[in-house]
Amino acid sequence: MSDTQLAWVVWAVLLPLGGIVVNLVVGRRLGEKGIGAVASLAAGGSFVLSGLLALALLQHPEGGIYRLATWFNLGSLTVDWSFRVDTLSVTMMLVVSGVGTLIHIYSIGYMHADVRHNGDPQRFRRFFIYLNLFVAAMLLLVSANNFLVLFVGWEGVGLCSYLLIGFWFEKGEGGLGNARAAKKAFIVNRVGDFGLLIAIFLMIGAFGTLDFDGVFAQAAQAAPALLVAITLFMLLGVTGKSAQLPLFVWLPDAMAGPTPVSALIHAATMVTAGVYLVARSQALFLPVPQAQAAVTWVGGLTALFAATIALGQYDIKKVLAYSTISQLGFMVAAVGMGAAVAGIFHLVTHAFFKALLFLAAGSVILGLEHGHEHAGEGHDPFDPQDMRQMGGLRKRMPLTFAVYLVGALALAGVAPLAGFFSKDEILVAASERFPVVFGLLLAAAFLTAFYMGRQLILVFFGEPRSKAAHHAGESRPLVTMPLVVLAVFSALGGALNLPGLHSLEHWLEHSLVGVKEGHFVWAVALGSLAVALLGLGLAWLVYGRRAPTEQDALARPLGPLYRAFERKWWVDEFYRLVLLRPLGWLAQVLAGPVDLGLINSLGDGLGQGSQLSANWLRKLQNGLVRSYALVVMVGVVAMFAYLLWVR
Repeated sequence: MSDTQLAWVVWAVLLPLGGIVVNLVVGRRLGEKGIGAVASLAAGGSFVLSGLLALALLQHPEGGIYRLATWFNLGSLTVDWSFRVDTLSVTMMLVVSGVGTLIHIYSIGYMHADVRHNGDPQRFRRFFIYLNLFVAAMLLLVSANNFLVLFVGWEGVGLCSYLLIGFWFEKGEGGLGNARAAKKAFIVNRVGDFGLLIAIFLMIGAFGTLDFDGVFAQAAQAAPALLVAITLFMLLGVTGKSAQLPLFVWLPDAMAGPTPVSALIHAATMVTAGVYLVARSQALFLPVPQAQAAVTWVGGLTALFAATIALGQYDIKKVLAYSTISQLGFMVAAVGMGAAVAGIFHLVTHAFFKALLFLAAGSVILGLEHGHEHAGEGHDPFDPQDMRQMGGLRKRMPLTFAVYLVGALALAGVAPLAGFFSKDEILVAASERFPVVFGLLLAAAFLTAFYMGRQLILVFFGEPRSKAAHHAGESRPLVTMPLVVLAVFSALGGALNLPGLHSLEHWLEHSLVGVKEGHFVWAVALGSLAVALLGLGLAWLVYGRRAPTEQDALARPLGPLYRAFERKWWVDEFYRLVLLRPLGWLAQVLAGPVDLGLINSLGDGLGQGSQLSANWLRKLQNGLVRSYALVVMVGVVAMFAYLLWVR
């Protein structure tokens, strides 16, 4: 590839930053449509450039590296601002910028209503500045050519998640709920980031470089113990950023942000970073089966664990949030067991149907808020995200229902939609390499179909269970049109890697290490389809044939087990008991003697000492000429006395 073509990757990262600058400088004059157009065009421009890079890679699949500048030199270590153009990075760039652009367009219509519903239209511009920054940070992460530049993007998406989750920071429980959710995401991710930092330090010490090619070339000769340490610390980073056990707790609370934020975090940006990191670092994981097994088991257990929690949630976005954690478990298990193509394939298709589901959920929320106001209940307490307040929306919002159905069936793994093909590849790999994990993933697939069937029935079928649902209306075209586009990709996305063609596999084999020819296993495919249909059918038997009540239909037959699902297995309570309370107690104990007693006393003492010395010195500056003359005379006498003494 030519240098001119390689330079497109830099412009793809810079364009969203340009959108930020324009909206910062002249956004107030542009109005909402202008702000949204600038931000959307910036993200869309990145998508166009990513597409041009993909076309260039068809001619030059080996790709190339574009070095923009040297960042720093430290002894023998040199770190450049360099960008990697290969089939893996460009695939990720297409997903991030493509889905991100649709979310930007959707946000113009959604945030127009949301900022007014929350009483602060002036925040419209701020939202799109944050959204552009999110896309830029993720593009930097996936296009980096070394681990340190990748880490800059890694931290960038963490910062953006904090800003966007807490966008309405004064809202939520007690006026602090959203702020707490943003803080929780930020702090939990710091734990994972610590792991990735330690892995980077180990690579510097062992390999003397952070460039991907330099690290991977030396990995084959490295000591297995060193590789185990590096990869396990990486896994800690993955559990934080991609919301895996035990650091998944921040992601459900991320629902505090506006719905487009949920779609961007869950579908195209932040949570896929960990999956990308393991896929990119296959050369480090393949020589150490222990690390591969650890990643695979974390993914498999997370997939099933999160799926059980989704069964007990009533918030329409919380169900999708736990579904994201579960599907990320599928991806992490895939890249852990060496089936990196299957993991990336599911990452791509999941970006389509999960963005679709979150944005369609946002359409439902807008419809209920509109219905609530239309029913004359504008000031009454009402939760537009509670599925118990919905029902019958299939008739009130037919387009939203149609696209939601496509997304739900794709997520459930129903053929021939995209999720069927990508999930099937992961199940085939697991059945051959990790049979027990295969069982975990198959159970998670069944629960996925069941809770999505439950959600479809509670939201769209039956009779309206509130005045808001009865008066709900379809969303504006600016909201629904991106949904239609995503529904098409959710339906046809499986064509990216159809059995027999393996187009995505042949595309990624130029970038990924250890790619093996995938194959289609009829028994696994038919079994996974049967499991999906069984889950949907059982959901209909449980929820579709009876009128919903305040108590879930599973609450009585499952008893304490359902209570565990509903309370999220008490993981937050466990962390609060084991970590937060002891640390809070320790802080209170140390606050008196250490903080107030020692540190504050030292600070106060320094201030008081300065004040005393100033008071004493101030007496010398009394404004009397005779006093100054006396001081000068004393000084002269002292100097002469010293000189005489020295002689």
